[in-house]
Amino acid sequence: MSETGAAPTLVIGLGCQRGCPASTLRALLDQALQAHHIELQTIKALASIDLKRDEPGLIELARQLALPLMYFSSEQLAGYQPQLSHHSQIAFERTGCYGIAESAALALAEQLAEAPAKLLIPRQKYAQATFALAGAA
Repeated sequence: MSETGAAPTLVIGLGCQRGCPASTLRALLDQALQAHHIELQTIKALASIDLKRDEPGLIELARQLALPLMYFSSEQLAGYQPQLSHHSQIAFERTGCYGIAESAALALAEQLAEAPAKLLIPRQKYAQATFALAGAA
């Protein structure tokens, strides 16, 4: 928390396999937030890689949660590599980025807050999806 008492800008980064249903993403998100005692209404937005722009599960999840869903290119995400808790060679081979959920969360938190972001929940993996939460003060 900053001295002004302003709530941090919290955003969720998501990665998923093609065809991953919104219900799977929602279960992962709910589980992670509950485990870390974070209220869903404190989340400002969702983020992923631009390769997932037409992924129905992500679009449906954003609609269900009434949250904006922003996308970043692998070039934009690559700069966050030093901050990642996990480096996925498979993700890199497929996307040019070592961690979609974590880097997308960091990129969006930083963009929205116009301040450096940090991972608050590192990468959580679920059957077909990954989740991370980043915040910026």
